[in-house]
Amino acid sequence: MDYIDAGPVATVSLNTVVQSQFREGCFSSPDDPCSLPTGFPVHLDSQLAWSGAQFKHHAEYVLQLTGAELSEVSSALHKFKGLELDGDLVTRDNFPLPTLESKLAAISHDLHDGKGFSVIRGINPNDYSVEDLTTIWLGLQAHIADEPGRQDHKGNMLVHIVADSSSKMKAGHHRHSTAAITFHNEEAGDVVSWLTRSTAAAGGKCIIASAYTIYNVLAAHRPDIIRTLAKSDWPFAMPRFQCRPVIYNHESRLIMNLSGRSHLIGSDIHPRPDHLPKVTDRQREALDAIEAIAQATQLEIQTQAGDMHFINNLAVLHRREGFVDGSTGQEKRHLVRMRLRNSQLGWAIPDALQRGWHDAFDKKAIKTWHLAPMPGDEFPLRKYTN
Repeated sequence: MDYIDAGPVATVSLNTVVQSQFREGCFSSPDDPCSLPTGFPVHLDSQLAWSGAQFKHHAEYVLQLTGAELSEVSSALHKFKGLELDGDLVTRDNFPLPTLESKLAAISHDLHDGKGFSVIRGINPNDYSVEDLTTIWLGLQAHIADEPGRQDHKGNMLVHIVADSSSKMKAGHHRHSTAAITFHNEEAGDVVSWLTRSTAAAGGKCIIASAYTIYNVLAAHRPDIIRTLAKSDWPFAMPRFQCRPVIYNHESRLIMNLSGRSHLIGSDIHPRPDHLPKVTDRQREALDAIEAIAQATQLEIQTQAGDMHFINNLAVLHRREGFVDGSTGQEKRHLVRMRLRNSQLGWAIPDALQRGWHDAFDKKAIKTWHLAPMPGDEFPLRKYTN
């Protein structure tokens, strides 16, 4: 299938955002002076500080697999299956990619010390069973980030993101809704990976934005918002209640962990309990500022079936546009998500986030692998890849 590059999109001019929403200087009060928090940099000079408009062609962030590389992937799958191991035991050693591994290593370094995102393209889901497609995804990502993480208290390793209107509760959850969602990070994981099994009939683009660019704009025009974001009084309510900052200056790296507005404000489907603290007006302003800058500098990626997305979850925010599913299975959006960490390149994690990372990456905790969503959020486990 020929690829038509939709190109990067900045839906709002950054200058317009600054002029309309941010005044030069900031509101100053005795307990919140008009300055950056101690130790926070005036400007982040990093490849992670990008704008979508600077990427002129998808080849700058998409690894398009060649015919020879696709053959190498199929060969690695055949060798792994010959070992008769459970599919979740795939590693870079038992999924050998002698030619491709250098490109995957480059992606890993780019995720941690470059621009923070990449897409692997060229796998045709129709060429493989669900089991084999999942094993290929696990095999490729083992060369990028070798530690997979749990995503909930049940130990689910794979999360299926599909439209589900079977109940009001399901339809209103961002994972199962067809509506657009706001920018956010996942609660835990250094790297987030998505496998696109199939795309919607219309819409559903993956949209990302740089937290480093957001920081630079705020540091230049509204340092008081940086102070607000760095305070330890943000009342996150899911998956558990915790007051913590949104941004961290930790071991010479800026880290943003914004797990979604619903975790702070609630939603129609998940109203915030009355006994929990509410966000302040200044915190709401900070959330609106993040969203406005992210939309002004975002990069839209027209996803294809078989795409494997990887983003730095500590430095890149993501969202999706609304979408409409078609009548056939190949026209229904189906993404599978994983949370990952690279044991060698992974960033140091701030103390306030340590529990989430421990819950995700504790090697002794139970892991549950499911290949398809089932009613009631219960999933079957197939022991072998075939």
